[in-house]
Amino acid sequence: MKDRQVEVVPGSHAVARVAGAVIVVAHRGQGRPGPGDTAALALESLAELVRGAAEEAPAGPGSVVAREATRWLMKYAEQISPGVPIDFGVLSAAENGGIAIFLHGAVTAVLAGEHAPEYYRGSDAAFTVDRVASEPARGVALFIDDAKGRIPDLPPERGIGWLVEGIAQAGGAVMWSNDVRSRVRTAEPAGDTRRPPLPTARIDREPPAPQQDSRPAEPPATGMQPATSMMDAVTSATGPAHATVDPHHAETRQGGTNPAPEPDPNLQRRLEATARSTVLAVKVMGFKCARAHPSDPRAAFCTVCGMPVDQTQALAEVVRPPLGMLVLDDGMTFLLAADAVIGRDPENSEAAQRGLIPLRVDDTSGGMSRAHAEVHLVNWDVQLLDRGSTNGTRSRLPGYRDWIRLTPNQPMILVLGTEVMIGNRVLRYEPAAPPPFG
Repeated sequence: MKDRQVEVVPGSHAVARVAGAVIVVAHRGQGRPGPGDTAALALESLAELVRGAAEEAPAGPGSVVAREATRWLMKYAEQISPGVPIDFGVLSAAENGGIAIFLHGAVTAVLAGEHAPEYYRGSDAAFTVDRVASEPARGVALFIDDAKGRIPDLPPERGIGWLVEGIAQAGGAVMWSNDVRSRVRTAEPAGDTRRPPLPTARIDREPPAPQQDSRPAEPPATGMQPATSMMDAVTSATGPAHATVDPHHAETRQGGTNPAPEPDPNLQRRLEATARSTVLAVKVMGFKCARAHPSDPRAAFCTVCGMPVDQTQALAEVVRPPLGMLVLDDGMTFLLAADAVIGRDPENSEAAQRGLIPLRVDDTSGGMSRAHAEVHLVNWDVQLLDRGSTNGTRSRLPGYRDWIRLTPNQPMILVLGTEVMIGNRVLRYEPAAPPPFG
């Protein structure tokens, strides 16, 4: 994608081109974005992220960008912009050809082909948009949505502008395809064309004051898919309630500070019976392994049997299998085959009435709500949403020590190995079939 013509369009937001990728970040302040504004700090930090992804996967950093950008949202975005979401999008090369699109918030990707344009909107997603698309005939663009959420279009024809590397003030950027007519021929400047590296945004400074967001408040998107199967859970005996729980010192294994209930010996039998009776109906685009199982196109191994997947095959519509499982600290396992609501008494909740499968978890700490959190399956992603519970929901990425409290009603994508703390109970997101073979 380094040979593509990238043309910026007028506006007051921030755009960068780094290692062939295009990044657009919204500037919600007044006037032009300055070096110390949120948009500039976020753009610099994301630029370093993209540069690192390109070094790790030079043939196609799209999947690495999506993974690291998701972690960036959970770990650094709040430090750069406390209390105010950062709207941004990234276009990068996909590993197996095509264009990888990653969006968060009020940003839209427009793919202009030979027929009607195709739109991907970050504001329509529960948390992020992470897609791989074939390169369109004309081009693909990233635009920051205006205050009214209007969807922009590509310019009718390409201009002569060419963002080679660096940062620009703009309303968005258009990456033109090479096969568009009236292709602009670039002239290589003489001398050394290397650019100085973009500075990394400092994260260890005092957090800036929250900026006032002028956009009207909207209810959070849930990204729900219709429930397609039943999941089962078995409750255990409850003990005396405790007033508070310290999430930094709570032990989650049996026999620790807050021992978990004993596992139900009949749980696995009941889960297997539930899985056999499951009727899966949600169709998504994916690959098939050598055994013809449907699989996540971003995964190197089949999500059903663990066999390697041919990453060069064409995408096809497949029936989505369960997207892994949540393993409770006492060994209980919840198969992720449909949207669910988790709590100490979720059966009569509003979420259950909407069709979410109630997953009941016993808790003796008093820190778990009746309907504490929701799990949504969106395409091939598992998203977790705290329902505004009193004591909150915390997550810990694999390899990290500290827990991060989720923003209420803001879904986050779970990566394999992520731990989730609800009350004094901990669930871990694991694959249904461990690679390389199930």
